[in-house]
Amino acid sequence: MASSRNTHIDEEELLDAAREQLLAVGWRRTTMTDIARRAGVSRMTVYRRWPDLATLSADLMTREFTSLATGHDDVDPAPTAAALAAVITRIARSIQGNALFRKIVEVDPELLLPYLLHRRGRTQDTLLAAVTARIERSQSTGAVRAGDPVLLARSALLLTYGFVFSSPTMADLPGTRPGTAIDGEGHDLLFDELARALEGHFA
Repeated sequence: MASSRNTHIDEEELLDAAREQLLAVGWRRTTMTDIARRAGVSRMTVYRRWPDLATLSADLMTREFTSLATGHDDVDPAPTAAALAAVITRIARSIQGNALFRKIVEVDPELLLPYLLHRRGRTQDTLLAAVTARIERSQSTGAVRAGDPVLLARSALLLTYGFVFSSPTMADLPGTRPGTAIDGEGHDLLFDELARALEGHFA
């Protein structure tokens, strides 16, 4: 009997299968065999591209979060301080609300710890490069204050990380309507404050 396995599959399709598997059961309960089965390929097809699940997961997170980080671009290549702050705030909310990010935070938060405590990932470097470039162009027009653009970009993202990861713990503001862990009036107000803080940082 001929095999029903797909021997012609590209990397994006394998990453799609990995994403579906991680969303279904989380990282700790996922194996390379699970991903191969979901993609309809042999386990060796997956191993030919990634030596282990950790490497595959890193590539998946890079693809997922880089697309979010570059999908909220501003029209003006040299934005004002307020416009630049708004773009970063939108990116932060889109990452926080992403289904894969939520699954990792809720089930496998240890996957994210290296990128918070020890090293930057490719997504962080991509976002830093984009923000730094816009700061440089905005500085040339006087729209953003003088200073080392790399330092301004890095400190802005450090500020933003706190909102992305910890705002659910602070969103129960008195007098606000409750919502989910990443939605609701209190959450909106917190991210409004992030935008104001970033605007002040750049102005």
